[in-house]
Amino acid sequence: MKLEFLQLISPSLPVGAFSYSEGLEWLVQNKKVYDEKTLFNWIESELSRGQITIEASSIPYIMRDLVHWRDNKDIQNKLIIQEWNSWLSSLRDSPEVRSQQTQMGESLLQLLIDLDHPLPDNKKKFIWPIAWAWAGVCWDISPIDLVEGFLYSWVANQLSAALRLLSLGPTKAQQLQKKSLILIKSQACYLLEQNPKEIWVSDVGAIMAQQSHAELYSRLFRS
Repeated sequence: MKLEFLQLISPSLPVGAFSYSEGLEWLVQNKKVYDEKTLFNWIESELSRGQITIEASSIPYIMRDLVHWRDNKDIQNKLIIQEWNSWLSSLRDSPEVRSQQTQMGESLLQLLIDLDHPLPDNKKKFIWPIAWAWAGVCWDISPIDLVEGFLYSWVANQLSAALRLLSLGPTKAQQLQKKSLILIKSQACYLLEQNPKEIWVSDVGAIMAQQSHAELYSRLFRS
């Protein structure tokens, strides 16, 4: 495993992930998630049939198209990446989550610029999955590792939010992270073989939570 991969999935990666809950805060305040069991059910549900499955499945395709753009630097390859960006962004129903995807994507691409890995033309107006895929291209991370890391990082961020929302404790959060590993591995292998444009999701509860988050009286998180 490349050490750069550890850098990419590190909680200290300066992309602002700590400031988002992706609807978890609404679920906690409305007592839909209230203990470790319901929290893990939420995580398991999203890993199995949430929007993140489409994004994770898209990463190997985006990596391939990014390599073509890097090597050829023509307008056609750039347009293909922009199409990925528009399509994945449009699948997110909540404005707050779309804003999250944009902010985190631009932050990671700016970091890669600072680490001497700019996109062609120094572009950075792309969402999180595209930035993640570009990091994989730059650091020569295998698609399976990159997809696993994408899912792992999402779970870690959810648990980080849960620590501030529930009486959970860091040891229990680590136990839940470990418990999620089998599903992360199996989902990554499955998603690597799927066409993202043929995947169906059924995370209506997550969409409603994300859209309702802005209506909370008090909030710790931005989504």
